[in-house]
This record gives sequence, structure tokens and C-alpha cells, in this order.
Amino acid sequence: MSATRTGESAAPGQADPRRWWGLVVIALAQLMVVLDATIVNIALPSAQRDLGMSDGNRQWVITAYTLAFGGLLLLGGRVADLVGRKRTFVIGLIGFAAASAFGGAATTPAMLFGARALQGVFAAVLAPSALSLLTTTFTDPRERGKAFGIYGALAGSGAAVGFIVGGVLTEYLNWRWCLYVNIPIAVIAVIGAFALLHDRPGHTGARLDVPGVVLGCGGLVALVYGFSEAQPRGWTDPLVLALFAAGVVLLAVFVWWQTRAPSPLLPLHIIRDRNRAGCFLTMMLAVIGMFGLFLFMTYYLQVILGYSPVKTGLAFLPMTAAIVIGSTQISARLLRHVGPRMLMVPGMLLASGGMVILTQMTVDSAYASEILPALILMGLGMGLTFMPVFSTATAGVAPQDSGVTSATVNTSQQVGGSIGTALLNTVATSTSDSWITSHLTDPTRREQVVREGIVHGYTVAIWLAAGIMLLAGLVAGLMVTAKAPKHGTPADRPVPEPVA
Repeated sequence: MSATRTGESAAPGQADPRRWWGLVVIALAQLMVVLDATIVNIALPSAQRDLGMSDGNRQWVITAYTLAFGGLLLLGGRVADLVGRKRTFVIGLIGFAAASAFGGAATTPAMLFGARALQGVFAAVLAPSALSLLTTTFTDPRERGKAFGIYGALAGSGAAVGFIVGGVLTEYLNWRWCLYVNIPIAVIAVIGAFALLHDRPGHTGARLDVPGVVLGCGGLVALVYGFSEAQPRGWTDPLVLALFAAGVVLLAVFVWWQTRAPSPLLPLHIIRDRNRAGCFLTMMLAVIGMFGLFLFMTYYLQVILGYSPVKTGLAFLPMTAAIVIGSTQISARLLRHVGPRMLMVPGMLLASGGMVILTQMTVDSAYASEILPALILMGLGMGLTFMPVFSTATAGVAPQDSGVTSATVNTSQQVGGSIGTALLNTVATSTSDSWITSHLTDPTRREQVVREGIVHGYTVAIWLAAGIMLLAGLVAGLMVTAKAPKHGTPADRPVPEPVA
């Protein structure tokens, strides 16, 4: 513990010879947070039967987590800056493990919903702490590329890994282990954090922006809640419209308040930076398409093709491998030599092309020839995109703002996932219903028509997802103008704050 503190040496990125083991600890925590957004998806039918959930309420197992996570990330990022990133990292790990144990022992639906919400709260503390620790640990451009390649691979593949782990645990143990599995991971990460991670002291003299917390988090929660309710209620439902209106108003007031707050929750110079804003928007649009895809493909493989939970999880494995290769072997190597958009734009084009291939799927498509190529293309595209997004969005940030910047990246990811799931699922469901109603002329063919209608709804929604991916590529091409790290601002030199 007497080693020079990471991030405080005069030699950026060379401070602690154990920094790569520290990356393992950070990566474990990030993987736990990301895969928990999807690990319970495959287990949900079993949990619903066991606890007697209604069809209308079962969505809260997913939504309670994403609502708390996406809505509180900015607060978690600012808390990390105020009290210290290592401290909040450890608190987040311990709280997440405790909430997981509570959820695994749930005896009622309400108990499980509450546990998932608690997981989201502690994930909102943990995720920005993890990314900002990574940002301050690896500042040398060469090492930074490798570290963010690994981090980007986890962020992009964690959801797919969640499906695999969820399928194995559900099929061979039971759904409760999809929550219990977080406990040993958190214990290992806490021990590693105390042994390997170091940090500057928190800025205890600064004040927390309480009005900003209420306005910003309230606006995000209202929007995410509105998108989650749009699927069961419909887009024109009064509650949904009221939530959208409240979210827009609260966020508009939040932006106004941030220009006047003495210690703003989100310093606006962070998002005024063209490259950073482009990365945030690209991430949100990319995840809108990706999360919708996971939802459709899970139901398609299990319900239409009749795959088991384990087989469904394994079907995502090639996509996961492609994300890892795209992040660690392609993006991490090329980002030192080319600008970020030279990776992000081709990445989104590849992902969109994979989506277009999937629009051709039918009720009896062959996995190897019709599904697998699309998944590999999408995985490579996501890998090419996520690594430069994380690296560019957090580069050159003043140390006191690294936590909130990291939180903003994660917020764009979580809000995008919530929007994508609700938006694309609503499009798929309404399209399927219309198609089935117009084609159900022979009652003896009802089952076949319903299956065809469901797949038709998926393909229409996937066309929309492909268009959103193209929009993400356009945003990256127009807004992200940063040069390769060796030609631009060194990652360890903070961009100066603009003078008011």
C-alpha cells in the first residue's frame, strides 16, 4: 500500500505497476453492473411463476432497475467527485451485493421490485466511480487505448453476457441465482479495491447541488418512466403524455438552473464541448438500437425457434466475441493513429447493415446462415464504436469533473436502453397486432398466422433500429471532430474551464 498513488505521479499512466490489476477490479465491477440490466430477462418467466406476478407488473423487474440507474447516475457521479471515487466505488459494491441478496431472497413481487430498484441506486453510485477511476489511472495514450478497449468491450458485451449467464443459472439452478451471483463478484472486487485502487481525496469543501439533483434526476426518471409505460398503455395515454411533459419541463429548468447554481450538478462546459456532446448522443442512439435488438432476439429464439434458455444465451456468444474483438483488437490499436469518428462511423454502418440482414428473418430462419452473420456484423460495429466513445468523452476532463462526466456517459447508455426497449417494443407489438388482424381469415391457421405476425412486428421494429444506427453514425461523423490522441490534446492535460 506504500506504492505511489495512481494518477498522482508526474509520469502519467506509469504511477503504479499494479495498475493493470486495478483495471481487473474496475472491469469486474463494470461487468456486474452492465450484465445485471439483462441477466434477469431470461429468468423472468420463472420468477413470475414463482412469485405470482401479473403480466402487467412483471415489467417492473426490469424497469425498476433502469429507472433508478438512469435517473440517479448524475447524482452518483457528483457524489464520487465530492467524497472520493474509491470510497464511493466500495460503497456501491457493498450496497449492490446487499440489494442482490435481498432480491434473491424475495418472497413477494414487491420485495423483488424494491431490491431491483436498490440495485439501480447503488449501480448509479458504482458505475461513474468505476469509469472515473479508469480515467485517472490510465492517461498515457497507448495504455489508455488498451484500457478503454477492455472497458468498451465489457460495456458493449455485458448485456449479451447477461443473457448467457442468466440462461445457464436459470436452467441448471434457479432464477434466484441470477441475483445471488453478484455477491461473490462484489466481494472479490471490494478486496481488490482496497488492495489495488488509489484516489485523490474528494472535494469535501464543495456543496452538493440539491435543486439540480431534484430537477435533473426527476426529469430523467419521468422520461424513462414515460417510455416504460408507453408500451403497456400506449403513446397517447394521459399518464404517458404527462410524464413526457413533466420530464421535458424539469430538464429545461435543470439546464437553466445549472447556469446559476454555485456548485452545479452538471457543469455545462462538459456538454458544450462538441466532441463530448457528440459522443454522448452517439452512445444513446447506438444503445437504443442495441437494447431493442436483445429484446426481440431473445423472444424470437425462445418463442419462435423454440430454443432453451441456455441455447438462447449461447446464440449471443458470437456477437459478444465480435464486440470484444472490435474493441480490444481493432479500436484500441487504431485509435492512436486515426480520429475517433473514423472508427465510430464505420462501426455504426456495420451495425446498421447487420440490422438490415435481420429484417429478412422468418418463422423458420436458419441460425447459421441467416442470424449469425447479422450478429457478428453488429458485434463488430458496436466494438468499433463503444471504445472510442468512452475514451473520447472522458479525455481531457478536469479531475474534479471526471466523476460527473463518467456519469453522463453511463446516463446516455441507460436512458438510451430504456427508450429503445420501450419504443421498439411498442412499434413491434402494434405492428404485429395490425398484421395478425388483417391476415387472420382462416381460423385453422391461427397459430401460424400469429407466429408470422410476431416476426413481422420484429422486422419492422428492426428496420427502425437500423435507421437509428445510421443516425448515430451521422451524428458521430458531424460532431466528433477530435484528432487521434498523439496529434491532439494529451489525455492527462485537462481541457481548461471556460471563463464565465
